Amino acid sequence: MVIPARYGSTRLPGKPLVLIAGRTLLSRVIVIAREGAARVGNAEVVVATDDPRILDHACELGCAAVMTDSAITSGSGRAWAVARGRTVPPPIVVNLQGDAPFAAPGMIAALIAALRDSPCGVATPVVQLDWAALDALRAHKLASPFSGTTCVRRADDRALWFSKTVLPAIRDEARLRGMGELSPVFRHIGLYAYRFAALQGFEQTAPTPYEVLEGLEQLRFLETGEDILTVAVAPPRHAMSGIDTPEDVAMAEALIAEHGEPHLSWT
Repeated sequence: MVIPARYGSTRLPGKPLVLIAGRTLLSRVIVIAREGAARVGNAEVVVATDDPRILDHACELGCAAVMTDSAITSGSGRAWAVARGRTVPPPIVVNLQGDAPFAAPGMIAALIAALRDSPCGVATPVVQLDWAALDALRAHKLASPFSGTTCVRRADDRALWFSKTVLPAIRDEARLRGMGELSPVFRHIGLYAYRFAALQGFEQTAPTPYEVLEGLEQLRFLETGEDILTVAVAPPRHAMSGIDTPEDVAMAEALIAEHGEPHLSWT
């Protein structure tokens, strides 16, 4: 299990070391990874970074960490750098984005189980938003338009598309709101499980046009014909997208203030 953690975020420099309610973002994600690894069994947690400050902090937290090439720009690329360096190639590589402090550890086990039972090369979780959560996402995007990713899915749960835009557009929304509490919008959660071969193929392919436009690396898989299995999971209590901006940090701290810490060991 790899946690990519770059220092040079454009919108939030030094993001892995940013404090959220007194704990660094990286420390929060490491706790999630460790709990998820314990549920899966026989899984290693490694931080993949490009900066010695992040490497040192990971070591302080007692987590394995490796330096990766600063030229790598994607989380998938850092996951591949770690996976290919293993003596025995792992059959499945989990990429837990380093900016997802509220991902549920149970999602990791569910994702690996789903991928093992599927012919797809990649699996990732999504949450179907209720109308209140959709309203909150739309409001958040007024201040941070590139924070938060939505997913459109096929009937067989394979992804059709991911976007920083809220998809799909909803015609006759008032009528749909009266039909049930769930909207047709799925929010993507920044967690991936890859088969080793799929991750290798990703790294051997140049960035694709829509990947570059949206800033979403998973679009490279779709643009090159690799199926992504989406796994619907229950919404976490602390429901928000990843940490990309100072506004996201404030939102995360507000959620912690409202709901408490997401892990019992921190209370």
